[in-house]
Amino acid sequence: MINSEIEHPKSDIKYKHIFFDLDHTIWDFDKNAEEALHELYVIHQLGEIGLQSAELFIETYTRNNHRLWAQYHIGEITKDELREARFKSTFTDLGLHPDLMPLDFEDAYVKLCPTKTNLFPHAHETLQYLQSKYTLHLISNGFKDSTRIKIAGTDLAKYFQHIIISEDVGVNKPDKAIFQHALDLAGASKEESVMIGDSIEADIRGALGFGMDAIYFNPFNAEKPQDVPVQIAHLKELTLLL
Repeated sequence: MINSEIEHPKSDIKYKHIFFDLDHTIWDFDKNAEEALHELYVIHQLGEIGLQSAELFIETYTRNNHRLWAQYHIGEITKDELREARFKSTFTDLGLHPDLMPLDFEDAYVKLCPTKTNLFPHAHETLQYLQSKYTLHLISNGFKDSTRIKIAGTDLAKYFQHIIISEDVGVNKPDKAIFQHALDLAGASKEESVMIGDSIEADIRGALGFGMDAIYFNPFNAEKPQDVPVQIAHLKELTLLL
């Protein structure tokens, strides 16, 4: 349930528009990545070239991928740099000789992972409930081709009036320009809108810095910074909060 010490976001304001993040908020990125990587570990016979543990491989990749995405959100690296680095860093961290690194692994992963369909629990029922009361929109920093595959494969498009992908806009969250673009597209004001996402920097501080309310999706009980006013651990909590 919602932390009893956290105040309801602007309880005197009646929201009309809800903006959701996709990866790690609705689409369970880590679970889908784990499934894809287990399959690719076998297909590419990584155990036979020196990576004896699929679990350690996935754990190392996940750590590197989270770090690189955090850099991508704030513009420190490009899409191409992220994609080039995440598996190369993982193989290097695990001591694999460069000559043994499978060159097509990133491409295989990018084709497979977005086809996975695991969502966080109660995603569909929560979105269906919220759609009956609010106009819903999606703002994603994910890569456009992968994002469209994810949305199509999980039947999520029907909930959202607008799907805003940073690669199409030319700026990432937390840049104020993408939030302004989203509001302009929706015909919404800051005061009647709220952002829901898992990234403190991109989603929460991005929205708050723009002047918009935000709700932090924190399913793994990470420490909540003092400047984050509202958090939930389960999507279904939104049906009680909103």
